[in-house]
Amino acid sequence: MGITTYTQDIVAQVDANRIFKALVLDADNIIPKLMSQAVKNIEIIEDHDGSIKKMNFVEGYPIKYLKHKIHFIDNKNMVIKYSLIEGEVLGENLEHISYYVRFEECENGGCICKTISEYHTNGNCIVKEEEIKEDRDKAIELFKLAEAYLLANPFAYV
Repeated sequence: MGITTYTQDIVAQVDANRIFKALVLDADNIIPKLMSQAVKNIEIIEDHDGSIKKMNFVEGYPIKYLKHKIHFIDNKNMVIKYSLIEGEVLGENLEHISYYVRFEECENGGCICKTISEYHTNGNCIVKEEEIKEDRDKAIELFKLAEAYLLANPFAYV
């Protein structure tokens, strides 16, 4: 198994606490609302090791579902660690993708979302740049949708 690591910083005009509450603590509700053209719902599946969330996509979308295992959420430090453990996007080459996400306040009142992604491959497979770019673009899209929602709704998630 090989591991390819990718880091990404996304800047927002809203404070870290609000965007953390929306995208991490209330993800099950806000993500289907923000991405209604793609995401049908998010189900919480409990197991003996913690929680697993299944994101179901609308009919006709290129993928049917994704399963994420939540390893930990640190509310005080605004950190989440989770892994994509199942879904068509993993294909034959990826075992799973681990994400470590930290939300940090900026002096101007905005925030930075810092993400470390680790692509765990099967065997000697190589992660293609297009796969990382697609993952990165989806993260930016969701983050910017949340930012726009929070700017338009200044009393949400305060």
